[in-house]
Parts: sequence; C-alpha cells; structure tokens
Amino acid sequence: MTLLNSLRAQWFSNIRGDLLAGIVVALALIPEAIAFSIIAGVDPKVGLYASFCIAVVIAFTGGRPGMISAATGAMALLMVTLVKDHGLEYLLAATILCGVLQIAAGYLKLGSLMRFVSRSVVTGFVNALAILIFMAQLPELTNVTWHVYAMTAGGLAIIYLFPYIPTLGKLIPSPLVCILVLTGLAVYLGLDIRTVGHMGELPDTLPIFLWPQVPLTLETLMIIFPYSAALAVVGLLESMMTATIVDDLTDTSSDKNRECKGQGIANIGSGLIGGMAGCAMIGQSIINVKSGGRTRLSAFAAGVFLLVMVVFLGDYLSLIPMAALVAVMIMVSIGTFSWDSLINLKKHPLSTNIVMVATVVVVVATHNLAYGVFVGVLLAAMFFANKMGHYLHIGSQVDSQGRERTYTVVGQVFFSSSDKFVGAFDFKEALDKVVIDLSRAHFWDITAVAALDKVVIKFRREGTEVEILGMNEASATIVDRFGVHDKPDAVDKLMGH
Repeated sequence: MTLLNSLRAQWFSNIRGDLLAGIVVALALIPEAIAFSIIAGVDPKVGLYASFCIAVVIAFTGGRPGMISAATGAMALLMVTLVKDHGLEYLLAATILCGVLQIAAGYLKLGSLMRFVSRSVVTGFVNALAILIFMAQLPELTNVTWHVYAMTAGGLAIIYLFPYIPTLGKLIPSPLVCILVLTGLAVYLGLDIRTVGHMGELPDTLPIFLWPQVPLTLETLMIIFPYSAALAVVGLLESMMTATIVDDLTDTSSDKNRECKGQGIANIGSGLIGGMAGCAMIGQSIINVKSGGRTRLSAFAAGVFLLVMVVFLGDYLSLIPMAALVAVMIMVSIGTFSWDSLINLKKHPLSTNIVMVATVVVVVATHNLAYGVFVGVLLAAMFFANKMGHYLHIGSQVDSQGRERTYTVVGQVFFSSSDKFVGAFDFKEALDKVVIDLSRAHFWDITAVAALDKVVIKFRREGTEVEILGMNEASATIVDRFGVHDKPDAVDKLMGH
C-alpha cells in the first residue's frame, strides 16, 4: 500500500498539470536541443535523441521530481574540441564513461558536497553559463546578410511581446510562436538564409541501440577520460544547483545522491542510442514548474512528446531558420543571467562579489564551468577562513600579587587564527603561573594544537607553570591525540634535548 501511495504521489498526483507542462517543455526543448547540437558540432539528431532519452530515463531514476534534464549548452561547450579532433563515435564513448563516473559519484555520496558551494558561486556559475550561451550564438551573427539580423530582432520582439497578448499570450509559449512565424516568413519570402536543414539531417526514425565504434584500448581511454571527467563534474554541478533551485520553488526536498546516479544512468542510455551527454536544465525546469509540472510524469511526457514531434514533423523542423534559434538562445541567455546580482554588487560584501566575479571570469576564459566553480569554492573557503580567524579574542588579568595571570580565550582556533592565538601571550613577563581558560574556545585542527603546544612550551621554558582549564570534549580529543605539551618525551624531542 505504501508503494502504491508513493507511486501515485510521484507520478499521478497531478496528471493534467504534468501533461500540459510536458507539452510546453517539449516545444521549448526542440529548438534548444538542435541549437546545442550545433554548438557541439554534431547533427541535430544527436541532441534531439539525447534530450528524449535523458528526459525519459531521469523521470524514473532521478531524485528530484519535476526537474527537466536534457542536452544542455554547458555540456555542449565541453564537447566541441573532442568532436572536432576525433568525431562523433568518440563523443558517444565519452558520454557513456561520463555516465559511469556520475553513478560512481552517487555511490560515493558526492551529491552531499553541494552544501559547500556558496550562493555567490552558484550565482557566478549561472551568469557564466548565460554569457557562454550568448557567445556561442555569435558565429551565426557574423558575415551574414541584413535579413538574419532583421529576423533575429523580429524573433526577440515576438518572444518578449507575445506574452502580453490577452489569453492567447499565456496559452502558447512565445519561443514556439517565434519559430513558427519566422519559419513561415522565411518560406513565404523565399529568403536565402541558413536553416536547420543546412546543419544536418533530422531523424526520421526512432533511435536504435548503437555501441560506439571506437577501439577498446588504453589510448581511447586517455583521449576520452578528460572530457568524460569534465562532463561528469559540470553535469552534476548544474544538476545539483538546478535541484536546489527547484527545491526552493516547490518548497520540497530532493535526494541529491540519487540524482547523481540517475543522471549517470540517463547519460549511459543517451550514449547507447547515439545521443550526447546532458544534465538538468535550469531554464526548462523553471518553465516546467511555472507551467504546473510537479511530478515525474512531466519529465517523461516532455521526452515522449519531443520524440514524436521530431520523428513525424521532421520535414517541417528542417525549414526553421537559424535566426529563429539564435533569438531563442539569446532569450535563454538573458533569462538565465541573474540580473539581481549586478544590483547586489553595491549591497553585498566585497568578498562575496569577488567570489561571484572570479567564478564568471574563470568560466568565460576557460569555457569550463568546473574550473570556475573550483576557483569560486576555493576563494569562498579562503574568505570564510579569514573571516572566522578574526572571531578570536584573548583577554587577560593578573592577580593582586602580580604573580599569576589568567588568559581567557574566546572564539575559534584553527590554521587561520593560530598566529593570532600565539601572538596574544606575553612570554617575557615575570610570572609564577599562567592559567589559560579555554571554556569559550574551540580547537579545530592540528595547526591549532601546535599553536597551543608552542604557547605552553614557551612559558615552561621561561620557568612559568601553565594550567589549562575548561577545554571542551571535542577540543580535548584532538589535543590529546596530536598535542605534545603534556608528553615529556615528545617535548624533549621537540626541543632537541
């Protein structure tokens, strides 16, 4: 009975909303999947098959109901060099290996590491993704006739103005209207501009099982592993971040480690039917939630509707002018960028702004989202450690005879604050006894323990008795294990006697 209730809750609790949202998402996915295929330098069918497979598989295996996964720009950008140098078969092999790495990440519970990624890194990640998607459109807008610019501008006007039309504007997605109108206009006027048909043949059959035709050698592994690792990391980062955003939107929680495994299984499936690697999509997931999609059915419906449209309406899809897709991708780019982050530059602390900007700069410079997130997390950790290092206060008072001084330590002692801790003690003062009160302090690492050893040993070297009071249990455990000030043999060895 519990299994039935769970199945109903995750699949059939919102049938009408999920099916309608699935149709909207499928319509919006088609131009994006084609555009992302073109970015990666492969036939449109590679992205379309991938989007179908990943959306359907993740509906069963993912950890976040209501989230849409498919071929994405972030992943496509990482594939460009591999496709250019080695071809499609190596991309399919890299996609399968990427899936294996993601499943391993799920079993290693790396999804839990998302809690170490700060909000400023997420914002920088999203902004960099938006900039890269926009930059990927520039080749379609260089060395072209004025018709392309006019069509692109007209497409953007339709996308942003159509929703204001009463009733109709809310029923039909404006990107779809943009594609239909511009395609009809290009065909009617007989414009000589690039279309989707120029980029490669659209599929007219259902996908079939396709094992990558690459030699199973160490050399092949050496070629694809760097790409697979980058795809796995970026795919999981974007998926985990999207899951966090959808959690907030729906006020529900999700299983991040199950999502890692689900993304891996979906990518293996994609590689085995001739598709490219993909991950969760921030834009499409938000479209799904806003359109009423809540359960796994919405992702499943999006994938199925996508395949049906592509296979049976392929002749019409091939007439779509590239200018229409460029307009849609510019819209995705503008919608993805966090414009609030520019306003917040004045409000937020300098350290937060530096982390966000550094993430953006590194990603845009390297075209690798993983590098940017790594730099952002590293900087955020350094700023945090520096900030926490300042939250250490050491006060002292001497007794009436001037022979005993009590030092009271308040705050966190770790690698960033250890020098400040040592510097607060006066080792040259003529005293009989020093009391160090640690009841309001915490020692975090071996650097902090070494600092305490240094203080105690220095005082004893000056002939001053030292008493340590009030150390909490956690601090006592690490001090007992790594400290030497209360181990005579170790002290003698340390001092060279």
